[in-house]
Parts: sequence; C-alpha cells; structure tokens
Amino acid sequence: MHTPGSPAAGLVGFKRNLRAEVVAGEATYLFSERGVTALRSAELEALTPLLDGTRDLPTLLDEAPDSLAPERIGSLMQHLAKAGLVTVRPPTAPGTDQADEKVLTYWESAGLDPQEAAARTASGEVALITLGGIDGAQALTTLRAGGLTVANKGPDDGTALTVVLCPDYLSPRLGEIDSVHRAAGRPWLLARPSGTQLWIGPVFTPDGACWHCLAHRLWSHRQAEAHVQATLGRTGPAERTMAELPASTTMALGLVALEASKWLAGYRYPGQSCVWTLDGFDLTGTRHELRRRPQCSACGDPGLVAAAVRRPVRLGSRQKACYSGGGHRAAAPDKTMAAYQHLISPITGVVTGIHRDTRGPAFFNSFLAGSNPSTGGGLDGLRAALRACNGGKGVTAEHAEVSALCEALERHSGTWHGDEYQVRGSYASLGDAALHPGACLLYDDRQYADRVRWNASHSALQYVCDPFDEQVEMGWTPIWSLTEGRQRLLPTAMLYFGAPGIGVRADSNGNAAGSSLEDAVLQGVLELIERDAVALWWYNRTPQPGIDLDAFADPWIEELREVHAGLGRAVWAIDLTADLGVPVIAALSRRVDAGTDTQEIMLGFGAHLDPKVALRRALTELNQMMPSVLAENRYGCGDGEIIDWWRGATTENQPYLMPAVDVPAKGPADFEYQPRTDLREDIEFLHNRLRADGMQLLVLDQTRPDIGLPVVKVVVPGLRGFWARYAPGRLFDVPVRLGRLVEPTPYEELNPIPMFL
Repeated sequence: MHTPGSPAAGLVGFKRNLRAEVVAGEATYLFSERGVTALRSAELEALTPLLDGTRDLPTLLDEAPDSLAPERIGSLMQHLAKAGLVTVRPPTAPGTDQADEKVLTYWESAGLDPQEAAARTASGEVALITLGGIDGAQALTTLRAGGLTVANKGPDDGTALTVVLCPDYLSPRLGEIDSVHRAAGRPWLLARPSGTQLWIGPVFTPDGACWHCLAHRLWSHRQAEAHVQATLGRTGPAERTMAELPASTTMALGLVALEASKWLAGYRYPGQSCVWTLDGFDLTGTRHELRRRPQCSACGDPGLVAAAVRRPVRLGSRQKACYSGGGHRAAAPDKTMAAYQHLISPITGVVTGIHRDTRGPAFFNSFLAGSNPSTGGGLDGLRAALRACNGGKGVTAEHAEVSALCEALERHSGTWHGDEYQVRGSYASLGDAALHPGACLLYDDRQYADRVRWNASHSALQYVCDPFDEQVEMGWTPIWSLTEGRQRLLPTAMLYFGAPGIGVRADSNGNAAGSSLEDAVLQGVLELIERDAVALWWYNRTPQPGIDLDAFADPWIEELREVHAGLGRAVWAIDLTADLGVPVIAALSRRVDAGTDTQEIMLGFGAHLDPKVALRRALTELNQMMPSVLAENRYGCGDGEIIDWWRGATTENQPYLMPAVDVPAKGPADFEYQPRTDLREDIEFLHNRLRADGMQLLVLDQTRPDIGLPVVKVVVPGLRGFWARYAPGRLFDVPVRLGRLVEPTPYEELNPIPMFL
C-alpha cells in the first residue's frame, strides 16, 4: 500500500467531497455535488463507518470487524484509492474552522493535495495590471477578497502570476507585457472583465502560445476595423463603448480570482491555454483553444514559410484510406475534422464558424464556413456574388462540413501574409527560371486592347489585367516543377490572394487542400483538368453526350432527382471529358414547373479518375449552388451577369446545355478507369498524360505551420481556366482534334456569356 494516493500514513477516509450512506444489504452510496456512486460490497458496508477521516491505518485495522482480515482491508483500500474515493490526510490542525475545511475540500475535489494547494495559494504572490479604464481599485479588492495576496511587484521580483485586465485583447501594451513576462520566464493571465461578453484567459507561459499568436488570429476576424484604423492613421483597436453592470463586473473579477487561485494551487487543465468567453445575457460559456504559431515573429521562427517554399516538393507513397463520394482521400472525414476543428472559432480560429445553408432542403448538404479571401477581387464568380463564405459540399452532412472547413483553410493558406519567400526582379532579368505569366493567364491580345470597355461591362470575375510588362520589377515565388525537377518562378501576385503585384492577379484555379500532400496535389490537378474541359465545352458551345443516370445505379442519385422534382426542377448530366481522358461531368438543373417562363438553370462540375466519383462531385456541387437560386432575394445578389442568366437562359436558347441528340448516353462502363490504391500513382498517371501533351506540372506548397492542413497551388501552363480567357491554344485546337468541330471557332463567335460559377 505504497502507491501514490494510497492510504499508507496519516488519517484514512473517504475524500472530503464524499458523504457516505449505507443501505444494509444493498450498497454503500457516496454522495457528492456531481452525483452518486454506488459500491456493492458487504465488506465495505461494515468498513464504511470507520472511513470518516478520524483514524489512521493501524487504528482502522484495530477497530475493523473481526470478520475482515487485515489483508482484505488492505485490498479494499487499494481499490478505493485507485478509484480516487479515499485519501490520506494529516490530522486537523488546531484552529481549523469550517471555512478552511471547505477550502481543503475544494482542492481535494480538484485532485490536488489539499494542504499543499492551500499553502501555495496562501504563499504565492500575484501582481495586478489594469489597462484602458478598468477599475484597478475594484479589481484589487476582489482579488484580495478571493484569498489572493496581491503584491506591487513585477515578474522579475518573484511574483508567481500576473493578472492583466483590459477592455480589449488587442491593446498594444499587451505586446510589451508579453515580452517582459516571456523574458522573465513568468506566466500571466489575461482577462476582459467588462462588456456583455466576458473573456478570461489564457494563461500565457514561456513555452506556450504568446500574445502575438492570439493577436494574429483576432485581427484576422476584425479586418474592417483594421482598415478603418489604418485609413485614419491609427494603431491598435478602435475605441468602443462597453456595456457594464456592477453584477457582471463583480462576477467577472471573481472568476478571474478563481482562475488565479487554481494556477497558484498547481491545478492544470487544458482550458488554461484557451480564451473562455461568457455571454452575459444567456450565460453561455465557450472555450476557444489557442495554439502556438510556429512561424510567430515573437515566439517562433518567422522564416518557416519561406524555407518551406524553397524546398523541392517530394511526393511519397500514400495509401487511400477513404473512397467516399467526394473522392479518394488519405483520411476519412471524421479524422480530418478531429485534427483541425480547433481552428473553428471567432476568436482563436481561422474559421469563425460552420453552418448549414438553410435556403434549400437539408438533402443539399450545402455548408458555409467563415469568410472567403479569394472573393476580395471577385474572382470566384457565383461564389463571390452569392456567398462571401467558403463552401462545402458532400453526399453526407459530415462530408460537407469537412469540405467547408478545408476550403476555408485552403483559402487562408493561399492568402498573402507577408512571410512568403520572394525573388525580386523583372521577367527579362530572371532568365529561364521565370515562366511567362501569359502562359497561365491566357488572355488574347484583343482582350487587352478591349479591356477598358470589357471591364466596365463585366463582373470582377472576368477582369482583364493590363498587359504584362516584362521589364517591370516585382516579386516572384519559386514553384516546383515535378516535370523538370527544378524550381521555376511565377509572379507572387499570381500565386497568393492579395499579394502585391502589377498586371497579374491570383485566382482559385488549382488551389487545393487534402489530408496529405499527395491528396492535395491530386485534387488540384483534377480541378485544373475539370475547368479546362468546362472551358472547351462552354466557349465553343459544342453539344456533348448525355450521362445515363440510371446506369450508375446509385440510390443517392435517385433521391437527388426526387428532391429536385419536389422543387419543380429536372436534373440531367452531360459528359465533358476531353483529350486528357479524365472523366469530367457537368450536372444541370432547371425549373420545369408550370406557370413560369424562367428556367433558372444551375450547374455543377466534377472530375475524377473514377467516373462514379466524377458524377457525384458534379451533383454535389450542383446541390451546393442550389440554395442561391432558391433564395427569395436571389435576384438581388448584385451580380448582373448571374441574374441575366437565371432570367434569360433556357435550354432552347442555349442548346449546348442539353445532351447531344442521336448520341448514346454514357454509363460508368463507357469510361476507362483503372482503380489504384495509392494516391501518388494517380498523380503519376495524370502527370504522364499532361507530359505527353507537352505540358508541365508545377506545385507550390502553401501549407502553413500553424494550420497543418496540406495546401497546394497546382499550375499547368496551357490548361484553360473556365473564365473568359481567349488566347490561342487548347481552347481552339482541342475541339477540332476531338472531332467536336470541323474547324476552330472564330474568336468573335465564342460564347458571349462568360462562365460564372
């Protein structure tokens, strides 16, 4: 009986927070404020009256019933100690009153040695700092009333903890306070005791996240405020009028005193590294986990992102672990959510929250997550106009939630933060390492010449940049060529949303996230192939074979058609697969209910090596977009091109939307598909297809150390995005090569309606 917590010396008894009652012949019941524990043992029933904490072990053995052998008593006590029900305590000190006993009971309930915890709180000194109008006198009085010793000392003078109270967690002085405490190796507790929402924590420690890690997250959720402050020439947070009640402030300061007491006592729990918020109206408490940012300029290595960009991209063997409707992945959706859900928080997260889009049936599984940085320039069309959030889609709600989270993290990781590696120079000065942006932008010279008129009459999605100047110096970022096995250079502004640059802009084409690097690269390549195939079809307006939905024998597809039919809509799909041989499918839905002249046609696209997955992807994207066209204010979305499409486009005036006549519809057996179990093998297959057509595959690893989710930007110069980019090349040549057209479509006869999805 010498294991930790076992009764080996002192007074033996049930823990102070447990009161025992015996129901003879039934059980011993232990009552606490958290519930009741029943122990069924006739031997324990006989022993229970002696476990009141007034006997040491020899006395307990001496007074125990003769029917209980000492060995049996020892075994019982060992089991009770292991279960955390009994403990050993020293004799009650002279002068101990009921209040002291309650304190000891509290610390014992926390799993601490109560005497040691009480001694630490009594001897530990706390420093207090108040900022921005917080009532220091009231705070001092409350902390002392809570049993704390508040000393007028700094971290270098031996205080065990500093309590810092402020009206805003972005107060500039907090950076200095953090630096001083980190240098001194001392912890400090931050709290906001005013306002309708109280904030407490975290306790900042030298080996944990620093205040700058937290401030980075907070500013990312206050971009409008940052803009106003910068425009007005101010720094720090904007001033606010804080609501306050005496009761709420008193409560908040009491909770701060409680947290400080627990820290001094030695009680540790995960919530101490979190920001805990309490809504003063409905008393809802929420914990927001804060993790250290490895690339933090104050507590980490700010060169991590730049170093990662400069390394070659090496793909390894990666077995597929999930064959869901969203694709073949290295991890199942629940695993991915568990790994990254700490990033969902309006305070410490990257994603403020995830919620279902309720404008359509629940079957659509359309989820929205946070804000979408890629829409700042209107580069995501329908997504920019109809949802300034990141979107998620899936066959199940779980798939869709994870999809929304991953897209939000993907866009965050692909946004310019300022710590990315750059090479300064002009295209003319960088030699053969630089790739000409025109090979990726793919504007026709006539578009440049007409750009003023075009940009004035089209959405920002279809914006035509100024002609690229090969002599202008700008930032260039290395991007690894898997084809050539070396770094190439592209303008940074083409690769990161919001990066400074002249004559080039980033878009989301080829941005992808995955549960592994290989997963992300595969998704990025498939997206490029999908959008290329869409552009070949859309701008040339060639009729394509239909998809026989019945041939796929998928019950989920049957349910989808029933749901759309219930909304007065018909669903169909067509095959867009182009010369690369990867199945690309367009799913469409239109109104067919009586009494309306508008068809409000919606589209969704999907690409995958497995045609069944490609079809599901197209249909889930169609579902993802559907709530927008079902919304009551759908004609007030602000994008005139989309509204014109909904109001005016029909299958009669846009016949290429319908399956080609006199061409058999395709089923899964009509596509070439060779199943593989390794994601790298799929990438190599696609890479070989691209290389055979004279194209190279480039990958930029955009994974952020503080996020962890693998994110890439995949670029294949020459492949078409589906925006209005009319340079010579595949857009005109491939339809002829595939036999869709006898001769290339004249520039003037390309589809006048730019793709808006």
